[in-house]
Amino acid sequence: MQQRFLGRTGLKVSELCLGTMTFSRETDEATSHRMLDRFVEAGGTFIDTADVYSTGASEETVGRWLSKQTRDDLIVATKVRFPMGSGPNEVGLSRKHILAGVEASLKRLQTDYLDLYQVHCWDARTPLEETLSTLDTLVTKGLVRYTGVSNFTGWQLQKAIDLSRRHGWEVLSCLQPQYNLLCRSTEWDLLPVCENEGLGVIPWSPLRGGWLSGKFRRGMDQPLAGSRIEKAEQEGWGESWSNYNNEHTWGVLDALFLVAEECGKSPSQVALNWVLNQPGVTSPIMGVRTLEQLEDNLGASGWTLSAEQLGRLNTASAQPAPYPHDFIADAQQRR
Repeated sequence: MQQRFLGRTGLKVSELCLGTMTFSRETDEATSHRMLDRFVEAGGTFIDTADVYSTGASEETVGRWLSKQTRDDLIVATKVRFPMGSGPNEVGLSRKHILAGVEASLKRLQTDYLDLYQVHCWDARTPLEETLSTLDTLVTKGLVRYTGVSNFTGWQLQKAIDLSRRHGWEVLSCLQPQYNLLCRSTEWDLLPVCENEGLGVIPWSPLRGGWLSGKFRRGMDQPLAGSRIEKAEQEGWGESWSNYNNEHTWGVLDALFLVAEECGKSPSQVALNWVLNQPGVTSPIMGVRTLEQLEDNLGASGWTLSAEQLGRLNTASAQPAPYPHDFIADAQQRR
């Protein structure tokens, strides 16, 4: 597995990142540790978690494994923002919650520092200056090496970068957005900001919760029993059957299966490889529940789709750009 620089920083991370949201939820600790071992054996170094995953249990599972590893060989990322209790200050991006969050994450992960600390989502109720100055303090103290954000809009991301530069604070190093063949709106604003400002991009849900894993084909009239999509339908998550059971999705999957057959690869490997080789992307985050899924996902690296295959996938997954992107593109063509 190749190593890539995280944006314009000097930090190298593996080109695939292992996400741990399933740890201590769908995946027991023994299996989680075997997956971490296999990931490292394959050349992986980049591990992503969050305090809210299983309300800290995911971090604890990673921490018990991490305590037996050579710490500096690994890049460990976690996130803060969502509720960790019922108290009024146990949520958000206030200085109080961030400082409490990083202290708790360090303890659960059994480490003295975090390689990457990310805010998990925009917080409209906390001044951005308060959040960014607190992140800068964590870097200055040596508790955090690099900072990033997840689930921001383009203007929010640009404002955060500009404010940090204006005040001389640590500037964000990366963005963790949703990005996959079924979600390409990330390309309209977020990826251009990252490219212009030198941020690394570590996409979450590159298989869109399983839609791009090969389990779903045209002609199905309901989600597979026991699948994440079935649970998403029950819980009202974004990747639910109701949201994606449409002609656009089935058209993307038709193209995905054809390219996978041509390549002799699984659909999930093709979908991951597509994300992996998009401009500006550093490392897609793999979310797996089993060793078999991990093994399949690891097969996404070490090869590339042809330009013709990329073109077919791009065409099948393209969606009309909203205003003003469509207006601007038309104006540029008339210039």
